[in-house]
Amino acid sequence: MYKKPSKEELKKRLTSLQYRVTQENATERPFDNEYWDHFEEGIYVDIVSGEPLFSSRDKYDAGCGWPSFTRPIHEENIVEKLDTSHGLIRTEVRSKYGDSHLGHVFPDGPKDKGGLRYCINSAALRFIKKEDLEKEGYGEYLKLFED
Repeated sequence: MYKKPSKEELKKRLTSLQYRVTQENATERPFDNEYWDHFEEGIYVDIVSGEPLFSSRDKYDAGCGWPSFTRPIHEENIVEKLDTSHGLIRTEVRSKYGDSHLGHVFPDGPKDKGGLRYCINSAALRFIKKEDLEKEGYGEYLKLFED
């Protein structure tokens, strides 16, 4: 069972931006983050816990400046919470085990893919290339890339 590291441990392990985004619900700048325009094959995992979150197969350019996905790999790894900050009503998405703030989900995604847009902070993610899945311990996810 995953045990979340202490705040002190996370501060040592994460960059200040990764810590602010995942632990303090911050948002990184649009169009100025690692994965907004990244389309290599692989999966995106929680930077804190390593739990698999999104596949490059479900990533698309929503034009918003953040990585956008139509669905998570495992819905049970995503926790949705009402977010009324900044005078808005939104649905926050967090990782189940790491309890990391990931971003928000909106109902304006591609209709043919379910209509959702998971708008996710790059700072909450670690990308694992398709060819590195086996050696990184995510070999079971290679099946996502079979046609």
